[in-house]
Amino acid sequence: MSNTKVLPLLRPEVSGSSAEPCCPPLTERPFTAEEAETAARMFKALGDPVRLRLFSAVASHEGGEACVCDISDVGVSQPTVSHHLKKLREAGLLTSERRGTWVYYRVEPSVLAAMGRLLSLAPATA
Repeated sequence: MSNTKVLPLLRPEVSGSSAEPCCPPLTERPFTAEEAETAARMFKALGDPVRLRLFSAVASHEGGEACVCDISDVGVSQPTVSHHLKKLREAGLLTSERRGTWVYYRVEPSVLAAMGRLLSLAPATA
């Protein structure tokens, strides 16, 4: 049994209508231990060149989603591609949906927005 825990990059707001980033911009204030763990999980998942290529392939694919059959040419075997896609899903960076014999992957726009906010400068205080 796995003790892997998915730490979302986003957390739902109380209203449930949208999501907010888990963490403030890096320049806003020091992270709490939980925020640092969540951000580190995301960066660790993206720290592998194959995973980064797969994430980029999905994010940049027409329509915002990609079939595994369209993105698996990253120089490693198919089982290794599946392993890396699983790690990206576990980190909360990708979602997947099986359609017949193929699996389609998507990067939710809110995930990209949260990543952008995390890496942005905090608003200047006057």
